[in-house]
Amino acid sequence: MRKLAARRATVGRASVARASVKTAAVALASTLLLGPWIATSPALADPAPDRSAADQLPPELVQAIGRDLKMSPAEYLDRAVRAQQLRDYARDFRSSHPQAFAGAWLGADGKPVVAVTSLDAARIANSAGYQTRLAPISADNLESSLDQLVKWIGGLPRELSAGINSVAIDFLNSQLVLSVANTPAGHLLNLPTLIANVKVVLSPDGGGPVEHRPMAGDTYISAPTSLDDSALKSVDVCSFGFNSIDAAGNALNISAGHCDPNVGKGDSEAGVYLPNLRNLKASPQFGTFVKAQLGGSTGLDYSVIKLNERAITAGMDQPSVRGANGTTVTLTGIAEPITGAPICKSGQSSTFTCGFVVADRVETALFTAEGESKTVRGFASSACTLGGDSGGAIVSGTLALGITSGSNAADAPDCKAANMDLAQYGGTATLGIPIRQILSDIDANSGGGLGAGITVRTRPNAG
Repeated sequence: MRKLAARRATVGRASVARASVKTAAVALASTLLLGPWIATSPALADPAPDRSAADQLPPELVQAIGRDLKMSPAEYLDRAVRAQQLRDYARDFRSSHPQAFAGAWLGADGKPVVAVTSLDAARIANSAGYQTRLAPISADNLESSLDQLVKWIGGLPRELSAGINSVAIDFLNSQLVLSVANTPAGHLLNLPTLIANVKVVLSPDGGGPVEHRPMAGDTYISAPTSLDDSALKSVDVCSFGFNSIDAAGNALNISAGHCDPNVGKGDSEAGVYLPNLRNLKASPQFGTFVKAQLGGSTGLDYSVIKLNERAITAGMDQPSVRGANGTTVTLTGIAEPITGAPICKSGQSSTFTCGFVVADRVETALFTAEGESKTVRGFASSACTLGGDSGGAIVSGTLALGITSGSNAADAPDCKAANMDLAQYGGTATLGIPIRQILSDIDANSGGGLGAGITVRTRPNAG
C-alpha cells in the first residue's frame, strides 16, 4: 500500500507506505544438492508442454518470465503444473504417513522431491516416481516447533521482539529459519540470521497489446470517508486482486486486508475508487470494502470488495489479471504454494515480476500506520514487490495462487534499485497470502450471506 495526499494531481508521487512487512527469503539452489539422497528411480513422466497455452500468455508476462526466471513460457507453465501435482501427492502422502513426511519441493532443475524420515517411506514415494531425501525431523514436528517459537516471540518485550523479522520453515534443511535484524535489539537476542540469496535481476519493462478496461492488477484508491470530505488528508493506494463470485452471484474482488482504511474499526465501510489522475475527488467509485481480515487467529491479510454496477458495466468482473495497466493473463483455476514453484505477480507499481516460492509457510509482523503489530501468515517468494502493489494477484502458471501482503522492498523506487540494495540481505522477498485459505475463511464466516460459496472467477461473465 502507498499513501497519497488527496490534493496531489498524480498517483505516481505517492511516497509513504501505510503498512510495511518484513520477510525473509529461504535458500533454494544452494541447498538442493545436500544429502543424503536415497532412491533414484525414473522421474515422473514429463507432462507434454502446452504450446498453445504458452502462446496465449501476454507479451508483458512473457518478458517477465524470461527476465526474472530465465525460462521459456512453456517451461514456466510446465513447472507450475508439476508444483500442483507434487502438492496433491504430498498432501495425500502426509495424510497416510504423518510421522514419515518431512516436506516437498521442486528442485532448481524443476524435479519434484519428497523428504521422508524412513527408508520404508522413501520406497513408497520412490515407487510413485518421486526423488526422495532422508530427513531427521517430520513436517509435523517442525510445525509444532514453529508454533512454540512464535509463542515465545509473542511473549518477548516489544523492544526485543522488534528485532525479529520473520520465522519460517526450511524443509530443505529440516530447520526453522529465524530472521533477526542487524540492530542492537537483534544483537540482544544472540540468534543467527539464516538468510540465503535468491537473486532476481530485472530489466526495463516491455509492452504488448493493452486491453483498455479496469481489471485485477490495476490501481485503486480508498479513504476512511468520502473523497469529497474536505477534512480528508490522504488516500490509500493499492492494487485490485482476484475477481471472484459467490453463490448468490455477487461480483467481488479479493485484495489485501490492510488496504481497507477502516480495517478493525467496526462496520464502517470504505469506498473503493478507480483514480482520476487529473482530479482525485472526481474518481468514480467501483465498489466498497465489505470485509477485511488482518492477523488474528487465522493470520490472514485479505479484504473483500463488493463491485458496484459501474465496475461491472466497465468490465471489471472478468477472470483476467494484468500488471500496472499492461497486458493481461486469463486465470484458469487456483493453486497452492509449494517451495520451488515458479510464480509471477501483478501490481500497479512494479507491473509483472516473477520469482519462486522460497518458503510455503512464513509468519511475520505487519506494522500499521498506528504502529500496531499484526502477525500474518503466508508464503514467501523472491518476486520483487513495491509499495502500492499490496492486494495484487500472484499466479503460478495461469492459476490463482495468492494476493500480495507486503515485501522488504516497499520503500524502493523501482525493482532495479530494490535488487541492488537488498542483495546483501538475501534479495527481494514478498509475502503472499494463499488464495485457497482466503476463500475458505470468507465462506466459513459468511453465515450463508455475502461471500458464501465464493470462488475465483475463471470464466468470463456473459452479462
